[in-house]
Amino acid sequence: MLDLTRLEYWAPTRRQGLLCAAGALPLMAWPLRDAHAQFRVEVSGVGLTQFPFSIVNFRGNDAASQNIAAIVRADLERSGQFRFSEPVVGNLDESTRPDLSAWRGKGADSLVVGSVSRLADGRFDVRFRLWDLVRGQDLGGLSYPVAAADLRLAAHRIADQVYEKITGDKGVFSTRIAYVSKAGQRYQLWVADADGENARAALGSPEPIISPSWAPGGTQLAYVSFEARKPVIYAHDVSTGKRRLLANFRGSNSAPAWSPDGKQLVATLSISGNAQIYAVGADGGEPRRLTQTESIDTEPVFSADGKSIYFVSDRGGSPQIYRMGAQGGNPQRITFNGNYNISPSISPDGRHLAFISRVSGAFRLHVMELASGDVTALTDTSADESPSFAPNGRMIIYATRDKGQEALMTTSIDGRIKTRLAGAQGDIREPEWGPFLR
Repeated sequence: MLDLTRLEYWAPTRRQGLLCAAGALPLMAWPLRDAHAQFRVEVSGVGLTQFPFSIVNFRGNDAASQNIAAIVRADLERSGQFRFSEPVVGNLDESTRPDLSAWRGKGADSLVVGSVSRLADGRFDVRFRLWDLVRGQDLGGLSYPVAAADLRLAAHRIADQVYEKITGDKGVFSTRIAYVSKAGQRYQLWVADADGENARAALGSPEPIISPSWAPGGTQLAYVSFEARKPVIYAHDVSTGKRRLLANFRGSNSAPAWSPDGKQLVATLSISGNAQIYAVGADGGEPRRLTQTESIDTEPVFSADGKSIYFVSDRGGSPQIYRMGAQGGNPQRITFNGNYNISPSISPDGRHLAFISRVSGAFRLHVMELASGDVTALTDTSADESPSFAPNGRMIIYATRDKGQEALMTTSIDGRIKTRLAGAQGDIREPEWGPFLR
């Protein structure tokens, strides 16, 4: 029988219930105030292939507030696919040709060099160049004129370029994540860089905030707030801090997820008395019912092509993941291993399904190859929740419990590389990896 103490949310840390009180306080400007808790990054495991690289301090970086080379290095190492080689002593920038034989002697296959200079208007010009040390080739470089506040973003974009040149996959270091923290009796919705740094509070409330969901393009977040004495869905503009009501229908309004074209959302509404899946326009309006059962249907997400919706239902007696057409109808069961499978997330290429499965009482992250149905357990922890794919499909972010507190983790889709982002204060949960910025 379904554990209704979890309501329709079901994930292991989502037990807030239908609480009473008032007062979510949106923070109305972007950039918003910095997070109190800094993050530390711990990487465990390596990929099947590692690319040895080196990077030197950027010429002129002392005049800037961020160490560009250090951020680029941390990004690449955090992927688990790059191994740092100690640099050759000497001064280099993007206009200097390195001594290839000396660098190859250090064991590096590629080298990143660059400079930082202040422009007349107060901005900084961040330049870099990437060298293939094995072939002796200049792989090109770019210039990023940025405000001082965007120096970290420039470093992340350099890491993206290096990652793509070397691996062939698009980098995700300049993307953002959203997550919820709870410190004492206060909940906050945060937006941060993909490495967890530069976190800004988008919303604060004494009542639970759950289920953040990025819109395509990364300009909006939908989320659920309990400030109205029940779950209500809002959309939040991350650049202005303004929000608007999306769903406040009779009963519960929860689990929003955007369509790939951004024109609508799917959500779990209990207008009919039990939790069912509805489509709601991006500007609100009357919902359109997509499931027609007496069971609980929830946690809907679109496939990357927008043609299908994956969701969780207990129609078979226990929570399992199903797939139906985007217009509803003809649902097909997807998960069969175990009697408790929830929180579906679909990879951007449509090949993999990440989800949480209860195994001997432990909630663990799993991934399924949809073509074959093969399922792999990615973790050995016991309270995983809310998996979300990186926009290049190479990593998954999720929340788990470690040493008595919730923490954010990322893992590669084969489970070999894990990164822990642990805040210094409060519990951290409900992560959602944002899309590539447009």
